[in-house]
Formats: sequence, structure tokens, C-alpha cells
Amino acid sequence: MDVLSDSDKKDVTVESIAQKALQDEKALSELFQGILSKDDAIRFSSFKVLLLLSEKHPGALYDKWGFFADLLDSDNSYLQYIAIYIMANLTKADTQNRFEKIFNKYYSILDDDSTITAAHLASNSGKIAKAKPGLQDKITAKLLNIDRNHHGKQKDLIKGYAIEALSEYFEEAENRNEILEFVKAQLASKSPKTRKIAKEFLRKWAKSANST
Repeated sequence: MDVLSDSDKKDVTVESIAQKALQDEKALSELFQGILSKDDAIRFSSFKVLLLLSEKHPGALYDKWGFFADLLDSDNSYLQYIAIYIMANLTKADTQNRFEKIFNKYYSILDDDSTITAAHLASNSGKIAKAKPGLQDKITAKLLNIDRNHHGKQKDLIKGYAIEALSEYFEEAENRNEILEFVKAQLASKSPKTRKIAKEFLRKWAKSANST
């Protein structure tokens, strides 16, 4: 692929490729083709560039919303992973409320067989909640009900990612007490990582929550 052909050169960075794609529709198109490539190196490189664009210039990818929404239906967990991250970033540019229309599809991945995709979806929820304040209550409900949404053996690990997301918008949340109870319950989690994250959350937020 032309846009990625020089990516191994020392002076070529993800940022420089992203800048080229911003100015060249053909280069941008090649990145979308790269996402679907069976070559792992091309697919990963394309994802890195598109992820950067979605973070720094979400408006430049907003017209491709349907492309990423379709990836959510993929049987390939990695393609779902790509969609989870990029669509979360694109909510900052979502002037047409497209995310609201696919909310249930997006959050159905919390019950995915893959712990990795479910965990990363939970992790990106804070970003979405910040960009979409009107969806915060719905997002919180999904995260607090992981026991019902996910039936895999590693749901305790997913809860740790959920706590990190909740921390991103806790100050704005209306149902702080419910969130705190959820986090406190994770102090007894089977996952050491989740127990640690819960302690950090409570150290950061419990005092401010009690003062409101």
C-alpha cells in the first residue's frame, strides 16, 4: 500500500502518515482498505493511523461512521476492537446523534465471548460519556450491570475497566451513590487488578462524594 510503504523508514511516523491522509483522499482510502487486510502488519499500521486521526481529527472520519458501525457485526474480534476504539473517539464529532442509534448494538459487546473486546468496550465508555452527557445514565447502567451483561469467567476483570471509565465522568454523574456501592463491592473482587483499581477510585473520589 502506497501510504504505508515508507512506514519503516526512520523519518516516517504515524503522525506524518496521518497528515498525508488528511490531505489526500486516496491515501485515506488506502487506510480503510488496510483495516480489512489479511496482513496483520498492514492492518495494525492502518489502525494506528486511523486511531490517531479519530483522536485528533474526528471530523475527518465522521463520514465513514457506517464503515466502523459495520465492523461491530464482524465475527473477527480484532475488527470489533478497532470499531470500539474509533467510534468512541468519533462521538466527539457526532453532530447527528448516530451513536444513539447504535447504542444497543455497541453495548451488546459487553456480553461478547471475548473478554478482551468486552473489557476494551468498558474502558472506552468514559470517553463516550464525556462526549455524550445525555447518555451518561444509560452508560452507567450498562457498566453497573456487568454481572447481567457478561457471563464469562473473567467478568471481574472487565469490572476493573468499567471502574476506570466511571472515574472519568464521576464528577458529572447523577447516581454517585450507586457507583460508589458498585466500586466498594469490587474490593472483594477475584481479580487483583480490579481490587487495586477499586481502591484507587475510592481514594480519589470517596471523600468528594461524601461532601456533596
